[in-house]
Amino acid sequence: MSSQGAMQAAEYAKALGSLEVGSTPADVVYQGRKLRLLHYKPMVEKTHPVPLLVVYALINKYYVLDLQPDRSWVRNLLKQGFDIYLIDWGSAEPIDRYLTFDDYVNRYTDRFVDTVRDASGQERITLHGYCMGGTMSVMYAALHAEKVKNLYVTAPVIDTEKDLTVLGNLSKHIDVDLLIDNYGNIPPEFMYLCFTVLKPFKQGVNKYIEFLKHLDDKSFIENFMRVEKWLYDTPAIAGETFRQWIRDIYQKNLLVKNRMHIGGKLVDLSRIDMPLLNVVAADDHLVSPECSIPLNYHVSSEDKTLKTYDTGHIGLLASSYSQKHILPEIGAWLKERSYNHVEK
Repeated sequence: MSSQGAMQAAEYAKALGSLEVGSTPADVVYQGRKLRLLHYKPMVEKTHPVPLLVVYALINKYYVLDLQPDRSWVRNLLKQGFDIYLIDWGSAEPIDRYLTFDDYVNRYTDRFVDTVRDASGQERITLHGYCMGGTMSVMYAALHAEKVKNLYVTAPVIDTEKDLTVLGNLSKHIDVDLLIDNYGNIPPEFMYLCFTVLKPFKQGVNKYIEFLKHLDDKSFIENFMRVEKWLYDTPAIAGETFRQWIRDIYQKNLLVKNRMHIGGKLVDLSRIDMPLLNVVAADDHLVSPECSIPLNYHVSSEDKTLKTYDTGHIGLLASSYSQKHILPEIGAWLKERSYNHVEK
């Protein structure tokens, strides 16, 4: 690399921490110790009365849905006339160690669903979950079906026996009790290490070779840096929730077997009877498509759609491909189910 290239790379590295992400304007309609509920400001007249609440994963940060203006999942759907709310879980603190899925699903998510219902005047709302958030949305819809009009999930973890990824195999063999008993909450460094070992050459060497090849491509560099910022910005995860995630979901596969209990209640997937949109990536290295697809076989919904796209896990939300091909189709699906059916 030339000295000029080295100087450019150093300048980009300095700029990484101050790089703007999540720039779409939003009101904070709820602020807790670590939780926030965001309500995005409309970019056009709202034409679809049923609001959409995003249940993001506890892993990584929500702004991957709004990484940069021209690749923003949020902006695309706002421009299609949807009313969007989003849960920012923040980062678990030591006091949060004993929070479980009962807290995140039956307490926090239910509180935010009721907030959105009250604000919109709608009895039922659309729920969207991404990855782990998709699994949590499935749990919620099974336990609180009367409040969910449409369920839209992206790469949800459902049948882990069919998850062929490195992460899936690692999760099935990890000693989660030893991990939680020693750490309490899962530290950010542990999660980033897990993501790095998925594709060690691509994540550790090749991506930086590509970075150096494109030093003169401002668009490439800015997108690269935003993704890097998101990858490194991993929150701590509540210990007991992570124990359930690994033990009950990955190791015992209880969810798809209809044997998982949250707060003493059975999460019965057959109770999901609302319209379902299940979106998966053919080249997903975090959640195998085969792991997500079985959701459609276990729900009672008559109106259920499975869409598979030729992209990766992040590409489903934060890519030019998503902007041009995926989100227009998702918007069309939602429009039919969020329009001319106003709840009074």
